Amino acid sequence: MLGLNHTSVSEFILVGFSAFPHLQLMLFLLFLLMYLFTLLGNLLIMATVWSERSLHTPMYLFLCTLSVSEILYTVAIIPRMLADLLSTQRSIAFLACASQMFFSFSFGFTHSFLLTVMGYDRYVAICHPLRYNVLMSPRGCACLVGCSWAGGSVMGMVVTSAIFQLTFCGSHEIQHFLCHVPPLLKLACGNNVPAVALGVGLVCITALLGCFLFILLSYAFIVADILKIPSAEGRNKAFSTCASHLTVVVVHYGFASVIYLKPKGPQSLEGDTLMGITYTVLTPFLSPIIFSLRNKELNVAMKKTSFTKLFPQNC
Repeated sequence: MLGLNHTSVSEFILVGFSAFPHLQLMLFLLFLLMYLFTLLGNLLIMATVWSERSLHTPMYLFLCTLSVSEILYTVAIIPRMLADLLSTQRSIAFLACASQMFFSFSFGFTHSFLLTVMGYDRYVAICHPLRYNVLMSPRGCACLVGCSWAGGSVMGMVVTSAIFQLTFCGSHEIQHFLCHVPPLLKLACGNNVPAVALGVGLVCITALLGCFLFILLSYAFIVADILKIPSAEGRNKAFSTCASHLTVVVVHYGFASVIYLKPKGPQSLEGDTLMGITYTVLTPFLSPIIFSLRNKELNVAMKKTSFTKLFPQNC
């Protein structure tokens, strides 16, 4: 399916956190707690949106879908990382490595596309409220969600196909805790490696930058419309519906820019590994916290849902 070339190597070694041998147990416990919190936070958001009829709106449909993509993204990366922290055998099969890259990139870019869709949803809600029900109809929302998932899958397929068509020779040690593009490019040999590296980099940066610029443009129109609202209360109410999404966008693209736009040069294993934590563990961990705390309507509904589940006899 991916046109994979595995004649030169059958497995890789994920070096991961071997540079921190005395911290591995502590890191395991820390990452496990963050992973469980990420899963529980996103599942709670999904359960709340599902159970509260007042949240059956396009904005919360997109948020629910975002939670699904975030859960799948972390499932593709973190369980393997946790297992390697407790193991001395960190080998990963060639096809398993390709699968991890495909799913991590697919769900990661789906997350970016969904954030863009949520920005468009807020733009329509604030700048064109009278046309909101037409533009964000159930069919329109399904189309936007479907395109986000399809776009993420295409990105995952393109990147994975390009990387795993290369020939890998020499050392099979991936200087990372997951099958990521830069460390795999260092293991590849052949005259086409620089062209593939440039192509993959341009595709990823173009997609991320395109999404970011679209969100930026959406919020430029949103801010312009909010400033036209005469009352301070009205402005605060309008902006509060965007605060959680805007905060997650800043965190998501802030960490992404560090990864994709960092200057080229010698980078230590420890630096690459620690930097990888930001977009594989930290960003998914922060996302449900931001949405649950910064979105007042969701915050109230989550408290109500939790209270109902814990004390059903009082409801």
